[in-house]
Amino acid sequence: MKRIKIVCVGKASKAFCRDGINEYLKRLKGFYDVTTVEIPEQPTVKKECDEIIKRVVKPTVLLDVGGDVVSSEELADLVRTEHERFDEITFVIGGASGVDGRVREISDRRISFGRATYPHQIARLILCEQLYRAATIIKGIPYHK
Repeated sequence: MKRIKIVCVGKASKAFCRDGINEYLKRLKGFYDVTTVEIPEQPTVKKECDEIIKRVVKPTVLLDVGGDVVSSEELADLVRTEHERFDEITFVIGGASGVDGRVREISDRRISFGRATYPHQIARLILCEQLYRAATIIKGIPYHK
């Protein structure tokens, strides 16, 4: 089974985010082996990024407000294409202060779900939902809300 790793700074402490994330992770189990690595918030962005860099595998996709805006179909294409070449894809979500240039440099792609900036917990929820949607697009099955 193909793998997806989500590396993110901070915990999903808000119940509405945690519940949504868990729901989509449960749905994704039928498609991918998904692991989540939660990096504790650090006193500096540099320290958070040190921890991110230790945990990523290639290819790495960074969620970044300055990245390419992708549709659900484009995310599905990205996942499909990368999984044709690699068994695992890493998605990275920075903390409240973002990431430094080192994480951008090691990322193979930088994507955005729009030009708005989301709290990291909400970004994680959106990523999980969009990965589930991408999986249904790839498999050609109806999306279940």
